[in-house]
Amino acid sequence: MRWSWSYLVLGALLGTACGVLLALLLEAKLGSLKPPELQLHLKSKSSLMPLISLAPDALNVPMERLSEQHLTPSVAVVKYPYSYPFLINHPDKCQGETAPFLLILVMTQPQDTEAREAIRTTWGEETIVPGVTIHRLFVLGLFPLHLHRHLQCQLEKENDENQDLLQVGFLDTYSNLTLKTLMGLEWVARYCQTAQYVLKVDGDVFLNPGFLVHQVLHPEGPPRPAFITGYIYKNRMPMRKPRHKWYMPREAFPGTIYPPYCAGAGYVMSGCLALKVLTVAQKIKAIYLEDVFVGLCLQSLKVKPTPSPVGIFQVFGREYKRCDFNQLAIVHPIKPVDLLWIWADFQKANTTCPPS
Repeated sequence: MRWSWSYLVLGALLGTACGVLLALLLEAKLGSLKPPELQLHLKSKSSLMPLISLAPDALNVPMERLSEQHLTPSVAVVKYPYSYPFLINHPDKCQGETAPFLLILVMTQPQDTEAREAIRTTWGEETIVPGVTIHRLFVLGLFPLHLHRHLQCQLEKENDENQDLLQVGFLDTYSNLTLKTLMGLEWVARYCQTAQYVLKVDGDVFLNPGFLVHQVLHPEGPPRPAFITGYIYKNRMPMRKPRHKWYMPREAFPGTIYPPYCAGAGYVMSGCLALKVLTVAQKIKAIYLEDVFVGLCLQSLKVKPTPSPVGIFQVFGREYKRCDFNQLAIVHPIKPVDLLWIWADFQKANTTCPPS
């Protein structure tokens, strides 16, 4: 028994020593994995836009390290710009013969498997609008530390089957929604500058792609380099109560009125404006209210949201009626289970409802 106990103690000491040595070696290796930031010129039709520093990909950094190194605290000010790497990526998504007319960036959390599958089989089908090239990506961050090991494998399997996930190296929380949107725009800047329009949309909505394309974006119309539309908020005041969901401390935003902005449930902008928003986002303080922050970027660019036909962006809920939904672009919120039966019935709209 004495010898067995001695061996156990010796084994524990050796294990600790090996663990420390491995940690030091890993630290040294990670220290060498700091590639220089990419520099990218973004061109519009009229002029050369300012130089943007974008985060480098770092796919070989262990998930455990990323979960700690890239964690952003739940505070009003967001850590951006910063080198958040693309962990699951599809850099060739927009490299086909035809430039995408519409790129849809759907904001979901890693665990929202049911919502993503519902979207794929309903409004997220890329060939749903005949004659119009549409691409779709689901943008998401990292699982919480205690969940990510097993679920990350499931996420990678889901991506292998569908080839439509864009995972970025930051913790996926409500306070990081701004990061999620900005990293989606960084992906556009890197890999999809040819997209004519970019739709940022949440994963719990009903989207009417045909109506959005033909009644709002007009494929046959002239380019609109400073175009953004959605449900527009005007003259909104910051919430100063600390326990409120949308609390905004004066240190993060000292003003008394937010500039006009589009509700975060879903808004669409020209690809050119998306790149300009990303440009100015590098220069001003990022706050956690994503839609408000995009409004601050628009204010800096001296761009005002374009009013859309009244009521076509429903962000406070709407009872389903087939012919009503046929005249809407977005309805929020919609649960995945409801989206499936709504979409099945909605397919009858073309033959039973007045034309849009």
